Amino acid sequence: MLYYALVFLVVALIAGVLGFGGIAGASASIAQVLFFIFLVLFVVSLVARLMRRV
Repeated sequence: MLYYALVFLVVALIAGVLGFGGIAGASASIAQVLFFIFLVLFVVSLVARLMRRV
């Protein structure tokens, strides 16, 4: 999931440099959502792992 967030971020950066504002904004939004989903899943997995050890 982090890979896809980085891919959308790169697409947003390239589209922004080339002047495609709508595509850049959409790609940046998708990258942001995927990154936050990744963070939530990462924290949940860390908590689950700590609970399993105890």
